[in-house]
Amino acid sequence: MKKFLALLLAGTMALSLAACGSSGSSSSAPAASSAGSSASSAADPIAEVKIGLICVHDENSGYDAAHIDGLKTACSELGIDFNSQVIMKTNIPEDETCYDMAVELAEAGCGIVFSDSYGHQTYMQQAASEYEDVIYVACTGDMAANSGLSNLKNMFPYTYESRYVSGVVAGMKLKELMDAGKITDPYVGYVGAFPYAEVVCGYTAFLLGIQSIVPEAHMDVQYTNSWYDPVAEGEVANALMARGCVIIGQHADSTGAPSAVQAVHASGKEVYSVGYNIDMLSVAPDAALTSAQNNWSVLYKATLEKFIAGEEIPTDFACGYAANAVMISALGSSCAEGTQDAVDAAWAGIKDGSLKVFDTSTFTCQPTADGSYQVDADGHVTSAFGLDTNGDWVNDSGEAIVDGAFEESVLRSAPYFALRIDGITELNNN
Repeated sequence: MKKFLALLLAGTMALSLAACGSSGSSSSAPAASSAGSSASSAADPIAEVKIGLICVHDENSGYDAAHIDGLKTACSELGIDFNSQVIMKTNIPEDETCYDMAVELAEAGCGIVFSDSYGHQTYMQQAASEYEDVIYVACTGDMAANSGLSNLKNMFPYTYESRYVSGVVAGMKLKELMDAGKITDPYVGYVGAFPYAEVVCGYTAFLLGIQSIVPEAHMDVQYTNSWYDPVAEGEVANALMARGCVIIGQHADSTGAPSAVQAVHASGKEVYSVGYNIDMLSVAPDAALTSAQNNWSVLYKATLEKFIAGEEIPTDFACGYAANAVMISALGSSCAEGTQDAVDAAWAGIKDGSLKVFDTSTFTCQPTADGSYQVDADGHVTSAFGLDTNGDWVNDSGEAIVDGAFEESVLRSAPYFALRIDGITELNNN
């Protein structure tokens, strides 16, 4: 690692850095200096880069596939050869195995190591404390700021933005079905992985997007307690549809839920799917409306640019639609007429700031006993904490309500919206 850092200091480069607020401008590898091309080649920081990637699953998981594709795209745009300069470790569980891999990658010469799952971060921190010359980036993590380690970083996109817009798509379909008299109850189901803030933030934004079109819509959430379990995700989707849910959203990493929805749709029932991570039209060609997606290449590229340039990498890095870091997949053939216009309007509002996803005037909450947020007599949130300082899963510091809206992923990159709003019921898994 010391050799690598020395090369970085010795090398010169003309690399345009991607800013979070800019719209994904591409950068190429720096041109060699006209003087002494052989010496410049020997000190080329791009050629010296070695990157590690730890994935909780592999390409068969939509979430992991999005990370792998994102890093491949970032490397291609920066002139990094993915095949020779990236070492990838797949199917690494959220246990000591991650630490072993993080150490192995450091010993293999990786100057920067990424992991893609929340449960990896404890082991990434352990490795970071031992390999001070290596940058460890825990994607979706939330421990970097309080770790005391300058080489431990977190990054995450504004997933709530794409969740909201995918909810607009679902809301348009619900309205169409209600206007046609095909349904009377705008009842939505959601397959969630865990009751973490990342999931709660996403499904809340999804319902708020739906309610922007159909205000009376309501939603049940059921957890699988696993990020990736195709069988369990399909079973939960079936259970929610059996309860009467018309649209099934998901924060889970497989095609299990959309596949289940497609099967029920094919039997003649009016049920539809909104997926996550990848386009679900291949498994649910008639039932899939769209998927909320993350463009991880934007975050990987911006982080690698700073690493290569020897610049400080933000401890918490997050960005969204304005930087092309989130999106939704192509609209399915079952989408309601006018959906694209509604989507375009939502994206425009998010980009110019006129649409606040968590505008407190658009939802209500019941009073909380743990003090994590306060509500007025009408149930609108007046104050809410965004950070948990003692690890008890209750936010106790950091005001998140600014100008009448909950500001997500500002106090840290990982989501911290954990409010339970009215209109959403978390079902008992038993």
